[in-house]
Amino acid sequence: MQGRVLVVDDEKNITFVIQAMLERERFETLVFNRSSEALDAIASEEVDLVITDLYMPGPGGLEILEYCQQNFPQLPVVVITAFGTVEAAVSALKKGAFDFITKPFDQVELLGVVKKAVATYQQRMKEPIIFFPRQPGVTPQGGTAVQGISSIVGASSQMQDIFKIIAKIAQSPSTVLVWGESGTGKELVAYEIHRQSDRASKSFVKINCAAIPATLIESELFGYEKGAFTGAVASKPGRFELANEGTLFLDEVAEMPLEMQAKLLRVLQEQEFERVGGISTIQVDVRIITATNKDLEAEVKSGRFREDLFYRLNVVPMRLPALRDRKDDIDLLVKYFLGEFNKKLNRGMQGITPETLHVLRNYNWPGNIRQLENVLERMILMCEGSVLSAEDLPDELSAGLPQKAEEAGTEESTNLKQIVRRQTQALEKDLIEKALEETSGNVTRAAEKLGLSRKGLQLKMKELGIRREVD
Repeated sequence: MQGRVLVVDDEKNITFVIQAMLERERFETLVFNRSSEALDAIASEEVDLVITDLYMPGPGGLEILEYCQQNFPQLPVVVITAFGTVEAAVSALKKGAFDFITKPFDQVELLGVVKKAVATYQQRMKEPIIFFPRQPGVTPQGGTAVQGISSIVGASSQMQDIFKIIAKIAQSPSTVLVWGESGTGKELVAYEIHRQSDRASKSFVKINCAAIPATLIESELFGYEKGAFTGAVASKPGRFELANEGTLFLDEVAEMPLEMQAKLLRVLQEQEFERVGGISTIQVDVRIITATNKDLEAEVKSGRFREDLFYRLNVVPMRLPALRDRKDDIDLLVKYFLGEFNKKLNRGMQGITPETLHVLRNYNWPGNIRQLENVLERMILMCEGSVLSAEDLPDELSAGLPQKAEEAGTEESTNLKQIVRRQTQALEKDLIEKALEETSGNVTRAAEKLGLSRKGLQLKMKELGIRREVD
């Protein structure tokens, strides 16, 4: 068998021809005439290629392509249609299609595309190291290409929802309240709203309300006149003036003193204020975006935050997911940070071993993306090779590697590298045995699931003492 191909077309004669052609060439074929059934199969079956018609009742070919890109970004999709316009071809290729074939198709041409797509996919899945090549739908900077976003990394359903909200609200002047745990990327979201708005050519001004003493926050926001207080040797504009016609981002707004909350409310209502020590009123046109890691409704109930200000700020609420709730994005984030740190630290890191990535995926990440970023920078600095391995994991993560109790108590366990090596071998053994169990002992299929070559898996089984009948 050369591979498994899923074919979906609402015309039964088309799927019959393709199925017959592929099975003559020793491809296993799953055929569907309803796109909804095909989507269910893609989610539950292991296939090497999807061939889909572009225009069908129900979900069309582009929707199937988008589903595959979001959930199985390595899986190639070939789009076939009788409506072979240049626009349709460009649209499909831009969205990440492997290739585009028009009906009536030449069987030799289609078969050539199928063989190339399947071979490409199988080669990707057999790599022993995860190298993160550029994937369709992902910009070179590592962010999703949805709606032109380039500063936020994420392809999970939670982040797709965030991107859609950003696209809907960016052009409006409404205030936005971004809520999320520390390290979830609130400032990036605020900047992306600004970048997609009609204010993008103007200033994006930010201020951290928690980092400024209560006695100084008013002058920071509104500026001051010369002689307003000791040390005010010249007039100075505040953040509101600097952000005129642009966007002002108030981070950690829950930390703002109650007195300042009242003054902020007035600016939101009137779009005007006076500098500290000034008598003239200054009018501004500013889009306000605020962020907090606290529950503002609870802060209101406790009397620490003004209820009227909360309703002014909460026009468009956005809640960012914690990294532990969007672990599907960890692969993309690791790829992105490896690229960034290669430039920043002048390193040539090429990738990360599967077992190390497995640990990153399964860690809880209380510090969210910021913690992941810091951990990867530390690992790259300490790594002696070009591929991150389990030996490079910091203590708080290496504890997540499996360790046998009888091994942990030996004298050799005092050597960190020996501990990590044993833990890595234990993890490899668990993963291989699980893959063999799931494939009923089929070494070829198990190797595909693990991203190894058949020979590589056999050598690893011998090394770890795994005895199974080979297929």
